[in-house]
Amino acid sequence: MEQDKLVLHLAERLAYIRDVFGGERRENIHLLTTKLEDYRLRESGLSPEERREAVLALKDLFSVVESKLEAALTPMNRVRIVRHPQRVCLRDILENVYDNYTEIGGQDEHSIDPAIVIARAYLTRKLGKVTVNQSVMVIGHEKGHGQEFRNGGSAKPWGNAKALQYMRVAETENIPVHTYVFTPGAFPIEDTPGAAQQIAANLYGMSSLRVPVITVFSEGGSGGAEAVALADKRLMFSHGYYSVISPEGAAAIEGHARDGERVSPDLVKTCAARMRITAQDNLRMGYIDRIIQEPCLGARSHHYEFFRGLRQELLRATDEVALTVRGFAPIRFIALRNRRKQVTKGMDFEKAYVRWNLSQAAQIRLINKRHKKYRDLSRHAAPDHTPASRHLIGLWQELRWGVYSYFKYNLLRRHRQRVSDSLGELKSEWNLLWDRALAPIRHILQKLRGPSSRVSAETARQLTELSEWDDDQEQRGNWIYVSPRAREDRAVTCPNSREFGCLDIWGPDLYGEFAGVCPNCGHHFPMEYQWYLHNLFDPGSFFEFSADVEASNPLDMPDLDAKLAEAKQRTGHKSGCLTFEARIHDIRLVVAMFLGSFRNGTVGAAEGEKFIRAAERAKRKRFPFLAYVHATGGIRIQEGTNGLIQMPRCTMAVRRYIDAGGLYLVAYDTNSYAGPVASFLGCSPYQFGIRSANVGFAGPGVIAETTGLSLEPHYHNVYKALARGHIQGIWDRREVRYNLNQALQTMGGRNLYYK
Repeated sequence: MEQDKLVLHLAERLAYIRDVFGGERRENIHLLTTKLEDYRLRESGLSPEERREAVLALKDLFSVVESKLEAALTPMNRVRIVRHPQRVCLRDILENVYDNYTEIGGQDEHSIDPAIVIARAYLTRKLGKVTVNQSVMVIGHEKGHGQEFRNGGSAKPWGNAKALQYMRVAETENIPVHTYVFTPGAFPIEDTPGAAQQIAANLYGMSSLRVPVITVFSEGGSGGAEAVALADKRLMFSHGYYSVISPEGAAAIEGHARDGERVSPDLVKTCAARMRITAQDNLRMGYIDRIIQEPCLGARSHHYEFFRGLRQELLRATDEVALTVRGFAPIRFIALRNRRKQVTKGMDFEKAYVRWNLSQAAQIRLINKRHKKYRDLSRHAAPDHTPASRHLIGLWQELRWGVYSYFKYNLLRRHRQRVSDSLGELKSEWNLLWDRALAPIRHILQKLRGPSSRVSAETARQLTELSEWDDDQEQRGNWIYVSPRAREDRAVTCPNSREFGCLDIWGPDLYGEFAGVCPNCGHHFPMEYQWYLHNLFDPGSFFEFSADVEASNPLDMPDLDAKLAEAKQRTGHKSGCLTFEARIHDIRLVVAMFLGSFRNGTVGAAEGEKFIRAAERAKRKRFPFLAYVHATGGIRIQEGTNGLIQMPRCTMAVRRYIDAGGLYLVAYDTNSYAGPVASFLGCSPYQFGIRSANVGFAGPGVIAETTGLSLEPHYHNVYKALARGHIQGIWDRREVRYNLNQALQTMGGRNLYYK
């Protein structure tokens, strides 16, 4: 009976190898298949002893072949491993790593979102002879073992919202959070909240979570992985992958596949290798902290030794985070140094108790350490060619502005504001007292004068006439910049002409005086970013900075250097993000403008670095910060994880700026999709869209292909985004300057220089 079970297990291993390698490694698979079939043919004629020896020999053969296959794994093989139904899942980890747990938020298909599992669990450790149960909040994607209702681990917006809710519960209870990433990407639907909205909210919330966060990657696909992955320690299974897009998606883009067209397996395999998606690649680039070694060909639910190793790594990582943010304690540093040395000696972390709950001061250090960790990521992928002399001048200016702002706004204004507030309170009390004292005298005088019905002519005019638009509030077609298309002598047909009866518009009028807006229905035709650059801001107030941070090719992708060179020559910019200082009605502000003309406005390491520098500059100078999105097609996939990491990096920069008391505004134009909208753009409390803009997580084609859902017309336009609560208002292009001025005057943080 024991031999029969072992043979059945070997047959399952063979089927697993076939799934992982497909048509590859035919010789090895053929050898195992032949040996297994040969044993089954001979089995009935063998004695019990001969059968046992044959099965053990067969088992040894499987182990040898699996070791050879392990050494020859390609990135695409690893992708198949993490997607396999036998792959270890979150439920397996809860059962085998933690000592006890209670799932929160429903069970199986009756859960709020079956792709997200949340559990309150604890790990048991020894403090001398005393047993201590250390509580943690476990949150992660659940794919199960082929359970269709879990949607392959693709979380819906309400699943990510539930995850964030219980992260905050853990913060309230001062217990660590362990998150697990088992997802090919988020479910790309726009509901209330939409996918982009909720991922942005998760990143913004996790950036300053006041408890240790440990993340373990198995399959980390696209921005959906980032929703639970912003952590103090990021671990990764040795057979896992972490990527900006799936290999199939990258191949479809590289191969220019049309709707429904399948790309060749060779191209998919090539893209998987080029994008540097493996654990070893991500460790080398610095995007994970440690690799958790798996058994040959990947961890499955029967690999109990793997679960013991994972438990040790989780204890070690959580201990390290807690110890490194405690106050000055020499013993702590000695203990931590010794622990790092003893890891390789087989130290048992269950017998070395470390308290995980943090004091208030330690929580602040934890957040600062987390922000510094992400600030330093991906700098190698964004070369800065600023001359040394200009760099030194820049450092001196930063220091000067920092000192100036500190004394003016942190010290002088704070005390002056306190005095002003106190005087204001006293004046208010005195005015009320004086008003009450004079009230009887005013009453007597009014009785003596009698009723009065006289109204001044000016008051009567204001009450009876219609209000008029002030000439100063709009430019009435006298634009500083006029689109080059205004020189084309042709008529343009509005796309809404059939619905609203719009007449053809003469090109010079449409792109000149009308600013690209149909005078009948208000449809906005696309305009160049230069139109906004010259017509929104005060003339002569533009000052660019960080211009020498350059988009590069960190993964050495074929043809990307030529494409970047062409974009740089055509646009005159070195990246897709233009950062500058400007004024609107003499209010100074810092602007990060994403240019649709540079590689479709995609964001890579250079664009992320420039955005972060702009946020830091606005924070240092106490200026408002505006992100103007002329267009963004998402994260630049050719940069792989170097691009994807900009989602948490830039979000943390925004969080630092807003927490410091700044005003962060976002304005969307044309098409704005994917990672940037699902992170550092979508987390702004003040987001606005220009009419006829489209805002969402994924384009209509991607949604239709991945979900099979038929979308309603205009699924992503600004009116739908407004209805979903993603944006807070819709602006006419001709009124953006006026509306921005109004926003700067009425909204904002407490520490702005003009407030």
